[in-house]
Amino acid sequence: MTLLASFGTLVNFLKNKSGPFMNPALYYIGIISSELKNIADCPRQADENAPGASVIIYPEFVSGIKDIRPGDEILLLTWLNLGDRTILETRPRNNPHAPLTGIFSTRSPDRPNPIGIHSVKIISITGGEIKVDGLEVLDQTPVIDIKPIWNTKI
Repeated sequence: MTLLASFGTLVNFLKNKSGPFMNPALYYIGIISSELKNIADCPRQADENAPGASVIIYPEFVSGIKDIRPGDEILLLTWLNLGDRTILETRPRNNPHAPLTGIFSTRSPDRPNPIGIHSVKIISITGGEIKVDGLEVLDQTPVIDIKPIWNTKI
């Protein structure tokens, strides 16, 4: 199968949910509560004045956060549900003068699997609400996982 035919098959799958691609179950473990309500308000990176936010963990997953603490640094994995899943090339930072770049060498939310990876520091935890420092995602963005950041080599 040629690359073009593969891409056509992918686009068909994404539109019709049929074809040779995996369709694994993915569970949202929570949702982001943020002051960022519109994509235009969203900084491109966390270090570009991203506001603090809350990660609201769904009740059935709260026991999974019992061992994380304020001050911990975590990787927050989100499902960038507004991303365009058919995009394979983009102009970085939406710069119309930049050359087209393969999507997998960018942090664009537009990609076949729109998974966001965010390094954040936990400010506080109350029940199922985790307050974190700068997070560059929109309000109501689904959370798919949380991973610890280890400061030692594995």
